[in-house]
Amino acid sequence: MKPDGGRRVVVTGLGVITSLGSDLDGFWSALLEGRSGVRRITQFDASNLPCQIAGEIPEFDPEVYMDAKEVRRTSRASQITLAVAQLAVADSGFQVAASNPERVGVYVGTAIGGIERLEDGISVVRGKGAYRLNPFITTSVLPNMLAFHVGHHFKVFGPSSTITTACATGTQVVGEAAEAIRHGRADVIIACAAEALITDYALGGFAAMRALPTHFNDEPTRASRPFDADREGFVFSEGAACLLLESLDSARNRGARIYAEISGYAASSEGYHIAAPDPTAAGAVRTMRWALEDAGVSPAQVDYINAHGTSTPVNDAVETLAIKTLFGDMAFQIPVSSTKSMLGHAMGASGAIEAVVCAMSIHRGQIHPTINYETPDPECDLDCVPNLARAVPISTALSNSFGLGGQNACLVLSRMEV
Repeated sequence: MKPDGGRRVVVTGLGVITSLGSDLDGFWSALLEGRSGVRRITQFDASNLPCQIAGEIPEFDPEVYMDAKEVRRTSRASQITLAVAQLAVADSGFQVAASNPERVGVYVGTAIGGIERLEDGISVVRGKGAYRLNPFITTSVLPNMLAFHVGHHFKVFGPSSTITTACATGTQVVGEAAEAIRHGRADVIIACAAEALITDYALGGFAAMRALPTHFNDEPTRASRPFDADREGFVFSEGAACLLLESLDSARNRGARIYAEISGYAASSEGYHIAAPDPTAAGAVRTMRWALEDAGVSPAQVDYINAHGTSTPVNDAVETLAIKTLFGDMAFQIPVSSTKSMLGHAMGASGAIEAVVCAMSIHRGQIHPTINYETPDPECDLDCVPNLARAVPISTALSNSFGLGGQNACLVLSRMEV
């Protein structure tokens, strides 16, 4: 039971679409094997950019999940959101149509959304004139259209929210959706986050910030290397994840399989810098502490931390400092791994993908490695599960997301206890 007596919230369905594919079991196996989904960019000619690699989704066909007419009217972000929602609902066994639609909600997040459609529209109107524009171009750009397509597809009428908090988005979506169930506003929420913006100006913008690696274009699978001394930047990627969240009563009433419980959540703002984390790690410490307090667990009860772990020099060092500050000597005993070492950084989708990872880690009793860890960094001296997966029973996992603009969010997931 939550410390304040709120309803318990559990995860009963999972769906992922990442650079490692869209099959949940295949995704999990690839992570355990330490397989990278990073490759040279194929969606456009990146030869004039300093970073020419990304975590692209392979062979995604939106017409598997929606008809061809809707595909023409929607952004790639909307397409992968609807796809991943269908995967999670199917995995859960939940029959949306048979339930009270007012008790089923949709919470969705994206850092950027369908802005590539805006680029298309600008190109058309400036090159061919306004009368050649697709009449759906404006609506396809809006971030909340991701939530619309999910709600429309499943015909659900409960609470709806679209969250945009940079790299913290996916984690905040899951946390806020859990809060809505916890406080009785819904019994079930389809919680998704997606990002699909591998474009020249997105890559160029992050390259201008000196945030991307530039020395691994010929070795893309080695480029994302969180906590390694030779890390030089994050690998931009695309992807989506969805968690079907239910009240414990709802899940039990239908005999659902439960992956994990969402036992704690917190979000905070650093108020420090538009891009750089507070070097004292105060914001990260505060958010992790609040999440653990919300869950009613102590730092000593944490068995695994899924790190934000972006592979940038500053972020990884500050996150390490934050973990050591909060956990003290216990920090060196807790496995800390980075999913981004294999997938790259899917911006607003990353937190939701990593929540799926934590649920699977608890459910399967396995921790995936941080790959490409070759040269130890004295500033990043935690147990980052280097290069090889581990079989470890996990009762409590902490998932970190620390976003641009100092917007931080953390989740606590726990093994389901009766």
